[in-house]
Amino acid sequence: MAVTHPFDDDKLHEECGVFGILDHDDAAAHTVLGLHALQHRGQEAAGICTYDGRHFHTHRAAGQVGESFESPEVMAKLPGRSAIGHVRYSTTGETVLRNVQPLFADFAFGGLAVAHNGNFTNARSLRADLVRRGHLFQSTTDTEVVIHLIATSQGANVVERIIDALRAVEGAYSLVALTRKKVIGVRDPLGVRPLLLGRIGDRYIITSETCALDIIGAEFVRDIEAGELVVLDEDGVHSYRPFAPAAKRFCIFEYIYFARPDSRVEGRSVYEARKRIGAELARETHVPADVIVPVPDSGVPAAVGYAGECGVPFELGIIRNHYVGRTFIEPTDRIRHLGVKLKHNVNRSQIAGKRVILVDDSIVRGTTSTKIVEMVRGAGAKEVHMRISSPPTAHSCFYGIDTPEQAQLLAANHDVDAMARLIGVDSLAFLSIDGLYRAMGEAGRNAESPQFCDACFTGAYPTKLTDREGGTSSDQLSLLEEIV
Repeated sequence: MAVTHPFDDDKLHEECGVFGILDHDDAAAHTVLGLHALQHRGQEAAGICTYDGRHFHTHRAAGQVGESFESPEVMAKLPGRSAIGHVRYSTTGETVLRNVQPLFADFAFGGLAVAHNGNFTNARSLRADLVRRGHLFQSTTDTEVVIHLIATSQGANVVERIIDALRAVEGAYSLVALTRKKVIGVRDPLGVRPLLLGRIGDRYIITSETCALDIIGAEFVRDIEAGELVVLDEDGVHSYRPFAPAAKRFCIFEYIYFARPDSRVEGRSVYEARKRIGAELARETHVPADVIVPVPDSGVPAAVGYAGECGVPFELGIIRNHYVGRTFIEPTDRIRHLGVKLKHNVNRSQIAGKRVILVDDSIVRGTTSTKIVEMVRGAGAKEVHMRISSPPTAHSCFYGIDTPEQAQLLAANHDVDAMARLIGVDSLAFLSIDGLYRAMGEAGRNAESPQFCDACFTGAYPTKLTDREGGTSSDQLSLLEEIV
């Protein structure tokens, strides 16, 4: 029996979330809770590394946080007052424990554990050079490239070595590291991926989203700035700016889909941003309709904003089953086609005989959209229109997001009318790129210097794509990927 993805997971997926805490009685327990809150950022593997004053302790496992850290026996193996943790969504390959983060290594200056969110666009090139120089790799992750660069650095201390290593990499990253006396957090110079500073009592935390602070009763202090390195030690918080200044390019898809709606990211409420996006979508694309229906759960805030702007009733016309995991053992191909009904079911009383506008955040391959539309039509909808709260996703992401190759992206190969026919809707419309920027409080997109990273919509990549341009495989090094 094969383990497959019956719903095709026709979404872009954030690749990971990080959490770090220094000098707290409940370091491991708080890290587990923080990772629980970040579970949406990675569902296939989780890991924690702690330090107890003498030794580092690590537990890493495939699966969700609750599966990996629910037993008292596991938690008893994670003593210490400092910890970092990581959750990851992988793109391809089998579950390989040696690839689960945090990664740990012993150096001359002592032990170091590292976990990161993002992707280095020159990781394969750097790795090939390191292998030629005699380095032996134990995993296939781009995170291990940084560990080897730290090992070869001539920096006087661990902070200088980390800075030296990161000056050699390209791409996007928010990284946390644990030493015997420090927790270190750093964002790439463009600030593509999120990272922030929090506090519980007089102890500090570094993590990906504010929801990870809320779950443990911690308070938000501030976002870690693009290109900033923050060190937590016994003397408090120390900030460094080791990289050349650059125009910030935070990932705009964090607001559309990736971040949890109850988080605040870069000073904005994610939920309110999604409502504004939905309202802008209604202003740009509305057609006469009887009901606005979100594709749950990610389409809900945008649909609320859409309905509020156009004055058409909002209804939960599709109900999601929250007790279905991402994978499912499928005994036959015939059963596979029923997979979408395990995850979504139509609320017929709100659909039958009505002109329906479905609101979703994106269309990637279009597979799930097609199945959803079939279900809505099967429930007796008079008309089915689909509205997408982002521009067409026509380009692959190389900054740590699970994106299909461009050939598999529906919008890269079809115009909107052709996409509408393939999905089976009466009409299809996307939010314009300028409309997206207006919803974010901007006058529009500055084509000369975009305010966000929007490469998945525009193809305007903010960094070099060395591995791709140099003829190296363009596949991202996956946390759970085996390279044969």
